[in-house]
Parts: sequence; C-alpha cells; structure tokens
Amino acid sequence: MTMAANLSTRRDLLRRGGYGLGLAALGGLLRSEESQAAALPQPHHRPAAKRVICLFQSGGPAHMDLWDPKPKLKAWQGKPLPDSIRRQQRITTMTAKQPALLVSPSRYQFQPHGESGIAVSELMPHLATCVDDLCVIRSMRTDAINHDPAITFFQTGFQLAGRPSIGSWVDYGLGSLNEDLPSYVVMSSLGTSGAQPLYSRLWGAGFLPTEHAGVKLRNRGAPVFYLANPPGISRGLRRDMLNDLGELNRQQHVELGDPEIAARIAQYELAFRMQSSVPDLADISQEPDHVLAAYGPDVNRPGTFARNCLLARRLAERDVRFVQLFHMGWDHHSKLATKLPQQCATVDQPAAALIQDLKQRGLLEDTLVVWGGEFGRTIYAQSAGKDAGRDHHPYCFTTVLAGAGVQGGYVHGATDDFAYNIQHDAVHVHDLNATMLHLLGIDHRRLTYRFQGRDYRLTDVHGEVVQGVLETGNG
Repeated sequence: MTMAANLSTRRDLLRRGGYGLGLAALGGLLRSEESQAAALPQPHHRPAAKRVICLFQSGGPAHMDLWDPKPKLKAWQGKPLPDSIRRQQRITTMTAKQPALLVSPSRYQFQPHGESGIAVSELMPHLATCVDDLCVIRSMRTDAINHDPAITFFQTGFQLAGRPSIGSWVDYGLGSLNEDLPSYVVMSSLGTSGAQPLYSRLWGAGFLPTEHAGVKLRNRGAPVFYLANPPGISRGLRRDMLNDLGELNRQQHVELGDPEIAARIAQYELAFRMQSSVPDLADISQEPDHVLAAYGPDVNRPGTFARNCLLARRLAERDVRFVQLFHMGWDHHSKLATKLPQQCATVDQPAAALIQDLKQRGLLEDTLVVWGGEFGRTIYAQSAGKDAGRDHHPYCFTTVLAGAGVQGGYVHGATDDFAYNIQHDAVHVHDLNATMLHLLGIDHRRLTYRFQGRDYRLTDVHGEVVQGVLETGNG
C-alpha cells in the first residue's frame, strides 16, 4: 500500500469518526467552494424573493382561536361533533378513548382590521395591525397527525427522518449571498408550555452535502462554538496558522486529488471570517431604543422569540438566504384558556415588529415571511371545563405569509362551519413548499439531487404552486 493510499485511508477514517483537524466543530457551520458549484447558474425564473424568514410555531397553533373565526359555533357548545363532519377520519389515540367529541367553540372575539377587513383574534392585536400585509391561508392540510412526523414533513417533505430540510434545498439550489455568514441559519425559543422537542435533523442536509445544513445559533454564551481564538492566540497568529495549514492542504490535494481537501481549505477561511461577522450580528447594542421597544421587553433577553425576531431582521439585512425561527410551546392539550393567551403574548408583538421593521427598511419587498405550525387543533375539546384543551388536527389549519410576491390583505381558502374540513382551495404542505421555492425563482420540479439511483426533490412527486396567493406578475 502506498503512502498516498495510507493517508487517504486515515483521512477517511477520521472523517467518518467526526474528527479531522477540528472539522467536527466547524464542518456543519461552513461552506465549501465546491458547494457553490452546485448552485443554479441562474434561477429558473425571475424571483420575487431573495430570502425567507420562517417563523415556525412548533406544536400546532389553534387556528379557530387565532385566524379562522366561526361565530355560528356558539350554538354548538358542548354538543357532539356531527358524524357528517368527522367523516370517520383518523383521530389521535389521546382522544380515541373519549366517549364523545364535544364541540368547544373559541371563547375569543374576532374583529375586522385594516382596509382588507380580515378578521383576527383578540389574542393577536399587534399582528392585526399588519393585516393588509398578510396573506392568510386558511386551507392548509398535512399528511401527519402526530408532532414529530408532522414537523419533519413540514421541513423536509417526508414524514421519516433523513431527507434534506427546505433551507438546505434552498442553499443547495441558490448558494450564498454573503460569504461571511452561513446561508441557512436556525434559532429556537421556548414558549410558555407544551414544548415539543426539536432535533437538529429538522434543519439538516440529509443526503445533500453536509455544508448545506442549517447553522443553529445558541441562546446562551457565544452564538456558535469554537469561533473565538484560544487564549494566547491573536487574530494575526491565527491568520498565519491558516496560511500555513492552507499550503499543507494544497500540497496534499496535489498528491491525493481528494476534493474534500479543497473544500476544507475554503471552510477554514469562512470560519476565520465568521469570527468577526457572527459577533457583529449578535451585538444589538447599537439598535435604537424605538426599535428595541417595538419588539417588546423580551428583546433584551437572549434566546427569546423577540430577540430572535430582531436577529432575523439583522440576518436579512446581511442577505442570509434562509432564516428559520422555531418557537416551541403550542401543544395545548389542556388548560387552553390559560396557556394560549400566554403563548400568543410571547409571539404577537415580536412577529408584527419584524414585519413592520422589514417593511420600513425596504426589505419586506424581497423577503418572504412565513408564520405557522405543523398542523392545527381540533374544534372538539380534550378534557373538560377549565382544563379543556384541543388535540392535533391535520385536516385544516392556517399558515400566514407576508412580503415578497404574495398578496397582502388576502384570505386564501376556507374551512367548513366547524373549522374541521376544507371547503375550497386546499393547500397541501407540498404546495406551500413549491410556492416558497417558486417565489425564490426555483421550479420545485427541477431542483433535484441524485441519491441511491433516484432523483429526489423537496416536494417528492407532488406539489403545485398556489397561484391564488401570488401577486399579479409573480405567477
């Protein structure tokens, strides 16, 4: 066996073991030059959006309490849900044992807002002021009835783990707009209660090259690990070390021809640039007081939804392609009357501030904002009395869009009188993902990756662009 073969074998072993010159810490954060070659030479069509901010409400917000008013249901309080409405559809094991599915209308008032007159719940007073910028899709549906497969499906187009996330597909297809920051950034925040676990595979690259995975910013301490120089190492010394390491890697690349070596050189260079760009991103000390006040008092606490919304705007300013905020706490199986208002209070003002902030800075016109969860909640009660909550409901729910290329002040689709089934203009998760890609200039049918002998795509063999939500000229 030659020395070159030995080196290659050791390098493969180290890479598979997650080691190799510190790349375990940095490999998921960084971008290689070769990944840029995978990006489309040009978008498939003229894009309306340059970037996406997805405000994912993990746990399933109750659509009938927030976005989909059903005032006629007051007369059905405590009565069994009609069989003609349920249609023997699957329900979760949590309520399958209940003797009856009793209708529980929303206790919250809805009022029309803005020139469009769209009705919004009293629990969302700040987002209600943005209603003329919102496209409210009341006819969403999904295939999964439990949290993990439903969240996985929303992120990857497949209920089982292992597929690339939507942000990874976008990064793979379009590449980066800012060479000093990752193209796909993820943040999470904890709501008031009912938190479902989040796993890194939800923003993972799946079978795509790993450099397309999302980079998660930490809620405490340094935003990402291992970016600060060790004690005694100055930035100049680090630069000299990278220069020497780069030269060694280049010599080895000539000898071995391993494309991973060229990728590694570029990854170290981006890591060096991120030592400046990431701390600058996270430092909000220069934000004006009126901007901080707009996001609410939680903006001063790292790791909150409010702080993450402000950071999302700062990332948009820096042309980060895909930003995803996961906000936990919407799984309200009990004590809905207490938990839902508390949860809305953590979300409403920051989300509205983000939309208004983007708009004032001229960023909303080329930024798509998406608000929604993995499914909705049932109109029938789970438990009873003051402890009543709602169960999972995949057959209809609401997702809200704003910004680049979508109609503002517009309601798409409708549900029946029980907020249980879709009446018209159904929008499947695959359709929503196809539409998001369309707004970014990507034909979802043409963005593919060959894996194990098959060409895969985010929307599998499904999905249609929802033409009804698009502004004129973006179809």
